Amino acid sequence: MNKSLTRSIGFWLLLVLSLAAAGVGGWLIAGQVGTMTSTLLDGTATGIEVYVGQSLVVVGAALLGAGVIGILLAVALSAVQAIVPARTPVVVEPIDGTADESSDDGVETDGPSADRAIAENSSSAHDTARAAEPVGAEDAQNGSSGSTATATKISVK
Repeated sequence: MNKSLTRSIGFWLLLVLSLAAAGVGGWLIAGQVGTMTSTLLDGTATGIEVYVGQSLVVVGAALLGAGVIGILLAVALSAVQAIVPARTPVVVEPIDGTADESSDDGVETDGPSADRAIAENSSSAHDTARAAEPVGAEDAQNGSSGSTATATKISVK
């Protein structure tokens, strides 16, 4: 499957979610660190602002790290896609039904002599098949319309 990376839903999903995670993580970190800094310097900091703020900074750092890793992964995928050569499509030419060609056995495929050769080949093939039949194979069919080969392998009643 030769699919362009820019047409892949998974690639765009990775890129968008990575950017969103990095943005939310950066926003959490900046907001909480700013709040903690201002309240600690003012002397008005409470336990909730300090201790919960630290936990939110850790969550924000995890989101920011996951977003950065996702963005780096998307960049690496783009680089690999650019390095790996694309497969060349196989060109199939249309079949020209009007061209005169000889078959592999040297028998011409056009004209009256070809019709005679085909008739001779089919009659000799029929004779060969009849010679390979066991004696009484037609009787074993019991009126079935199936082929002789089928009737000799399967008992039709």
